[in-house]
Amino acid sequence: MPELPEVETVRRGLAPALVGATIERVELRRPDLRFPFPERFAARLQGRRVLDLRRRAKYLLADLDDGHSLIMHLGMSGSFRIDEETPGAFHHKRDKNAAHDHVVLHLDHGRRVVYNDPRRFGYMLLIATHAVDEDKLFRGLGVEPLNGALDAAFLARAFRGRAAPAKALLLDQRLIAGLGNIYVCEALHRAHISPLRAAGSLVLASGRPTAALARLPEAIKDVLADALKAGGSSLRDHRQIDGSLGYFQHSFRVYDREGAACPTPGCKGTITRVVQSGRSTFYCPCCQT
Repeated sequence: MPELPEVETVRRGLAPALVGATIERVELRRPDLRFPFPERFAARLQGRRVLDLRRRAKYLLADLDDGHSLIMHLGMSGSFRIDEETPGAFHHKRDKNAAHDHVVLHLDHGRRVVYNDPRRFGYMLLIATHAVDEDKLFRGLGVEPLNGALDAAFLARAFRGRAAPAKALLLDQRLIAGLGNIYVCEALHRAHISPLRAAGSLVLASGRPTAALARLPEAIKDVLADALKAGGSSLRDHRQIDGSLGYFQHSFRVYDREGAACPTPGCKGTITRVVQSGRSTFYCPCCQT
């Protein structure tokens, strides 16, 4: 499933075409995606101007001029493209199989935004903008990892007294919204924290963060920032708006590198893979303690 950097990359690619544009016509080429479209979905979008395009966790939210927001989730294989354009200097073009083009937004400036989803695990909803934060999809979400709310003090409060592994808590969307498996593995390596370590052991008796925990917020933000610069990670289905692949997978320090030498300077460890809660975890047992 696309993680936060992939979804944010999509948002940045869509915003120039969508924000300020009016949706003149909507083509729905099937009655549903993962879920049925809302009642009168196409008619309710027609004639609406897009005021803003936001991201919350792994959701895209297009705020409309009638007080509603179009909620979009990419699922496993969903992607957007703008007409046939492929801007940028990337090497791999998107698969444009029209059989998987399920939603087409015709905009007043003459361009089209096309939603393509071979597996149809994505979905689109309409929610009153003022009620988004209280909707069942959003009300339980934690802090955004790229803003100032994620700091060492926040993590110390969340981790204190917890026996669960640090990685498990970082993946809990009720704690941090949008942070996924790849980037948790990478951030823990940068902070030199074992993903197996009990979260509570990263908090001092006084409630203050240990030195290791103090490194973690910046490690999370740095790895996400690096992924955004690279356009995300192209694992399986993810593509950017222009059809190109993200390149952050070429910068992975630990993820999917089982058996490779640890890249930490001076460390002679080997990257190990274990399974936690059904997900692969990659880390260095030598420098992550």
